[in-house]
Amino acid sequence: MTGDLDLPRAPLVLGAARSGRAAARALLGAGLEPVLVDDDPAGAVDPPCPVVAPDAALVAGCDVLVKSPGVPGGHPLAAAARAHGIPVWSEVELGYRLLPPGARLVGVTGTNGKTTTTELVGAMLREAALPHVVCGNVGVALCDVAGELPEGGIVVCELSSFQLEDVHSLRCDAAAITNLTPDHLDRHGMMEAYGAAKLRIFERQDAGDLAVLNDEDPWCAGLGRLPGDGRVERVRGADADVLGFAEGRLRGDHNRENVAVAAALARAMGVGDDVLRAALRAFQPVPHRLEDCGAVGGVRLWNDSKATNVDAALKALTAFPEGGVRIVLGGSDKGADFAPLAGALAGRVERAYLTGPAGARMADPLARAGVDHVVCAGFDDAVRRAVGDAAPGEHVLLAPACASFDEFADYTARGDRFRALATELGAA
Repeated sequence: MTGDLDLPRAPLVLGAARSGRAAARALLGAGLEPVLVDDDPAGAVDPPCPVVAPDAALVAGCDVLVKSPGVPGGHPLAAAARAHGIPVWSEVELGYRLLPPGARLVGVTGTNGKTTTTELVGAMLREAALPHVVCGNVGVALCDVAGELPEGGIVVCELSSFQLEDVHSLRCDAAAITNLTPDHLDRHGMMEAYGAAKLRIFERQDAGDLAVLNDEDPWCAGLGRLPGDGRVERVRGADADVLGFAEGRLRGDHNRENVAVAAALARAMGVGDDVLRAALRAFQPVPHRLEDCGAVGGVRLWNDSKATNVDAALKALTAFPEGGVRIVLGGSDKGADFAPLAGALAGRVERAYLTGPAGARMADPLARAGVDHVVCAGFDDAVRRAVGDAAPGEHVLLAPACASFDEFADYTARGDRFRALATELGAA
């Protein structure tokens, strides 16, 4: 149900990054006067209203605190709000309440694959000429598009665990979890808490709604009864084959699973298989997800900068069953266990090129697993050395298994630099 949910009267918005600014804009558009708070008010970029520093006294005058996903739940202002019995909402909770009557919501979450799956659903709806918007963690905030949706339109929303932590009324007509592997444990602490946040995507579903699980993923396959009352559909990568996966541009078993999940969600919105096949044939891979960056002297370069955890890096390798891969690994360190990565790389890569603090920490487990590797002076050095060492017919794969914050603002900046280096080195 959308369009008839209450809005706050005196909202406080915590965090002036993309989601917080979107929430503030939406509240202003609804005729309200939000107070926008950030730990660094002077650093806020293009805020829609004045930004103030956190002050516990602000809580006394608000009835809802809208928290940006990048702000930890233990932030003192969020803790003060909860102590005073004031609800804490995520930006997507607010955006959901702003949707027009009759809007349908498709939600996608998971550790890896959720952006590709979200974009696939959008492409399938576009091919079917169904009115829709694609938003959420994928780049455009729900609050920024909620007012643009026609009555009865479809919202396809990528939802992170951080966004799902603070939803209260959000109900997905169709929702999916692509997979769950260790990630963001610096924020969630334990896998149980991480998984519980993801499962909130199903909580308010009723019998007419659809819950999709990727049965290829061990965590999803092991789930019993889900929260909510949605009809459960379990899909496998082979389900993508009947839609002509091999004829499309996506590579790797993980993308077969993404297509299977997306197709189940699109079918729930009334899209037929002929349309799904056409959409899949035309679909362009999302940037920074196994993106083909051309070849240099017969060596093909692949940008999977979004592979910011071990599982994502290993999934990228499934796209190269023939071997001949030189992999660029490392970046900033989230404290991941690299032993499973090292064991999986043994015998599957020609050499690993390590960069950043995490790359330095990978050297020992890689040595113990017998994986040839070299610690490089930085990202550019790693890419240049990998391309220089590779023989014609081999692949240079950026699948770092780590975040990018040692040298870059985010994974997109890292991927952009990889693409630029490919061009500089003569890729065509």
